[in-house]
Amino acid sequence: MDLVERLRSGEESALNELMQLYGNELVRTAVLLVKDYYLAEEIVQDTFVTAFQKIEQLEDDSKLKGWLVIITVNGCRARMRKWSWKNIFLAEKEAAFDQLAETDPLPEAALLTAQRNEHLHKGIQSLTYHYREAITLFYFHELSIREISEMLEENENTVKTRIARGRRLLKDFLQKGDVQDEQQRRTKKG
Repeated sequence: MDLVERLRSGEESALNELMQLYGNELVRTAVLLVKDYYLAEEIVQDTFVTAFQKIEQLEDDSKLKGWLVIITVNGCRARMRKWSWKNIFLAEKEAAFDQLAETDPLPEAALLTAQRNEHLHKGIQSLTYHYREAITLFYFHELSIREISEMLEENENTVKTRIARGRRLLKDFLQKGDVQDEQQRRTKKG
């Protein structure tokens, strides 16, 4: 019996297996979107509870991962909409990715990789939510424009624009270190 069928039959061991398969990836996605490791973990826990309770709504078993990503993204969006969230959790230092290490390469390589990842993480975090969401789904989850468009219920051209602008802002950040000023300048222009 495959994983989805076991979930449909209510097996808790199948839920544990699902969490082992997709947990880290969904937490990373949520961290990129909400900028807080503990909140990301909470959202992903809610994702698994929702998935377990509503597994009957999954129409195509082969799209389990995408369905979980949609639930996670929607959970992130809901949290980002809350006024209290925007005002309470404005953290400058992000330790979220420190807790996601998977292997221990040589110290020099690990240091260089950590510095690059931290700089990239800061760049992604400095983007506005719509750009951050599009960039995360396109590059991290390697979803197509069409899949992102369907997932977010947005026009394909809107998704393309968000990815292009987000990529441009991220490039500016990585070269100059200042995405926020660039976003403000573009907002005033257009």
